[in-house]
Amino acid sequence: MDIFAFPPLTFLLDAAYGALAGLSSLLEPLAGASAAALAVVLVTLLVRALLIPVGVSQAKAEQTRARLAPRLRELQRRHRKNPERLQKEMLELYRSENTSPFAGMLPVLAQAPVVGILYTLFIRPDIAAHANDLLTHDLFGAPLGTSLVSAVFGGTATPETLLVFGALIAVMIAVAEITRRVFRPAPVDDDSPLNSPTMQRVTSALHYLTAVFAVFVPLAAALYLTVTVVWTLVQRMLLRRRYPLPVPAGVSV
Repeated sequence: MDIFAFPPLTFLLDAAYGALAGLSSLLEPLAGASAAALAVVLVTLLVRALLIPVGVSQAKAEQTRARLAPRLRELQRRHRKNPERLQKEMLELYRSENTSPFAGMLPVLAQAPVVGILYTLFIRPDIAAHANDLLTHDLFGAPLGTSLVSAVFGGTATPETLLVFGALIAVMIAVAEITRRVFRPAPVDDDSPLNSPTMQRVTSALHYLTAVFAVFVPLAAALYLTVTVVWTLVQRMLLRRRYPLPVPAGVSV
């Protein structure tokens, strides 16, 4: 079943196509066949700029969660044998601080539709019953509608495709490593399963999930993800200076 055959979604996809194709046409004298790729970059920057207030809220929420962490650990020690009481006490603590354990997740949720639309725009040969001209665009010779997995296993991978995807994935891995090192949680004296070595390794591995995801999506979506992770890292570093986390007791600075 094609959900984009549903009229409202067909209209939405066609509107997104028209906007991106129009922007690509404006950029074509400057970028040539890579005009659509430049349009994707500009759209990404616009989306992230619009989400700056949400990023500020996310930084504030992270600061609040860090401040509440000792009290939450105390609640976990006190009520570890009574999960219902523990949940009630934790919710009451969050409520008293006017926050929630899910505060700060909006940037990820808000971008999901954009990634979904970009993904769809660059995998469909036609949009609303007309040819999808976006698929004729490339980035330095790598087609925007090709994923790395499909190119490799479909036998259509070209040196340009491998080089462009390799560069984007390398950037994502580098950003993930910097993020892992710079924003590594402070060690705490806690026997919670969340602080076990295994869970810490899992948490560290999650930083690289975007790079893994990028090999399965069209190049246009991978480009969006690359710009997004770079923006996110720079924004987090700036906001961490504005909203620093409290230093745990016993940790020297």
